[in-house]
Amino acid sequence: MPGPLNGLKVIDLSRVLAGPYCTMILADMGAEVIKIESIDTGDETRGWGPPFVEGESAYYLCTNRNKQGITLNLKSEQGIEILQKLVLDADVVVQNFKPGTLKRLGIGYEEMKKCNKGIILASISGFGSNGPYSHLPGYDYMIQAMSGLMSITGDKDSEPVKVGVAIADVLTGLYTCIGVLGAIQHRNMTGEGQEVDISLFDSQLAAMVNVASNYLCSSQVPKRLGNAHPNIVPYQVFTASDSDFVIAVGNDQQYRKMAVLLEDQSLLSQKYETNAGRLQYKDELVSLIAKKIKTKSRAEWKQLLDVAGIPNGPINNIKEALESEQARSRHMVVGVKHPIIPDLKLVGSPLKFSKTAVKIERHPPLLSEHTDEVLIKLGYSKSEIQAMKQNHII
Repeated sequence: MPGPLNGLKVIDLSRVLAGPYCTMILADMGAEVIKIESIDTGDETRGWGPPFVEGESAYYLCTNRNKQGITLNLKSEQGIEILQKLVLDADVVVQNFKPGTLKRLGIGYEEMKKCNKGIILASISGFGSNGPYSHLPGYDYMIQAMSGLMSITGDKDSEPVKVGVAIADVLTGLYTCIGVLGAIQHRNMTGEGQEVDISLFDSQLAAMVNVASNYLCSSQVPKRLGNAHPNIVPYQVFTASDSDFVIAVGNDQQYRKMAVLLEDQSLLSQKYETNAGRLQYKDELVSLIAKKIKTKSRAEWKQLLDVAGIPNGPINNIKEALESEQARSRHMVVGVKHPIIPDLKLVGSPLKFSKTAVKIERHPPLLSEHTDEVLIKLGYSKSEIQAMKQNHII
């Protein structure tokens, strides 16, 4: 079956992570995505390694499947001409140049709209198209710092700590994808395209969810809590007799079940009956629970907690997570045919549709792999393509 976005054409002018992650999701859902890279070095992530596999970086491979790849010199008139031809029948353009760059090149939204009134331009930047920081570059690490995320990550006595993955980039990619789909629905109703302005800073602020709301409602600046939760108790790491694991008690009913399971009458005290009370007496309660948890192994506790319906889980490393039976059953690791990598494996899509398939039909493209193919479809002859190569256009 075709994907839910079958028939949608996307021009991907983005690089690194947030933009490519967005366009990969669109491509996984069936959109035709043409990735345009710098003629000199391509996407910067091609050089971000090790690890490399047959010369291809693992970083680049993680966000660029299901795309066609071409190189184009956008600083040349002919390069801009080619981009304009690609925009003519495209639905979406995704780009993450600094704000104003496309306009300076002569192919901003107003110029694109003249070519195609229904075009949707999704622009990703560190801080958006306006505001005092709009001219500054934005990288995930600095956004984690400036958004407040690092201030709440780490133990209470440690220095601020970043999240172990570029989460601001990932979230921005997801928000951009959502914005694109919203703009498509608007165009379906009106026939008009529009600009979608997404910033890493805004995206990460929005993703602070309950922590941000806690401050807005209380004026109390949230602090680092390590593995504890600011609003729920017990909801943290505990140490069994052999290893650590997580218990995540989400409501009062689950807490009562756990208290009975732990066979400690003091845990059934009235002051612990509600989450508000447990939060008030957090330190003493956690201490009582921790003593009981140390009496059995992690496997023993998992069996008991699972039967009782109390959320818990081991702290897996990446190998354990990807090789788990759950990941296998959900097809979260997939093999992809590649022209130079004999056994390429990628993380699968989390999107599972009952009617429309998510497929991986193209490997992450080699640098400039589809340039000739795409230009021939645009009407350029082989001799014209050869001349453009000699003139450093493609």
